[in-house]
Amino acid sequence: MTRACRTVQRMAHVLVVEDDQFVRSALIRHLTDAAHAVRSVGTALAALREVAQVGFDVVILDLGLPDLDGAEALKMLRGITDVPVIIATARDDEGEIVRLLNAGADDYLVKPFSVDHLSARMAAVLRRARATAPGGDGAGEEVVRVGGLAIDPLRRAAELDGARLDLTRREFDLLCFLARRPGVVVPRRELLAQVWQQSYGDDQTIDVHLSWLRRKLGETAASPRYLHTLRGVGVKLEPPGGAG
Repeated sequence: MTRACRTVQRMAHVLVVEDDQFVRSALIRHLTDAAHAVRSVGTALAALREVAQVGFDVVILDLGLPDLDGAEALKMLRGITDVPVIIATARDDEGEIVRLLNAGADDYLVKPFSVDHLSARMAAVLRRARATAPGGDGAGEEVVRVGGLAIDPLRRAAELDGARLDLTRREFDLLCFLARRPGVVVPRRELLAQVWQQSYGDDQTIDVHLSWLRRKLGETAASPRYLHTLRGVGVKLEPPGGAG
């Protein structure tokens, strides 16, 4: 990590969970230079204690921790907080990355990565988290209704046929964005830009979240009710029968 880190919009309170002292020191130095408030720990259990006691804007989580595997740590973190988590890992196995996204990771970076790359990913995660927080861009909006779906942007709650949906933050963001444009095919590039706040990326992240969202809506890609994928074009949400 040799390049200077660019400032990420506003100062963020960051927790770095990394047991490699060299990497940890480099992250702390560059994030501090970018005007962020940084705390760091070297174990998963210490990270859980910190998150339970201190309010953070984002957690950067290494997977190769000495006490718990990072994937297990992520699961435990999600049990106590919805703070955005960026996975920092030397593992590039696609299956494991998918599992981490399914488990609640907001993004991931494969080591080695540049500080500018981390800075860009942090900016995207923080923009989305701040925009969807109470009092953010969703404040004051009315409930969005599409067929049996009812989505409340202010309370960040969604129901299907009167039953509460247990959605992750990103699943809610994706569903809400599509529901505001019922019947409109949204290109994947636009989903990346508007839901993930990224100007580039691959389709894997979108596919993972669509898959899990479909499960919670009681449908599959082969037999869709609300979420319809047009191969090579994009995704649309419309109620069964196509009527709002």
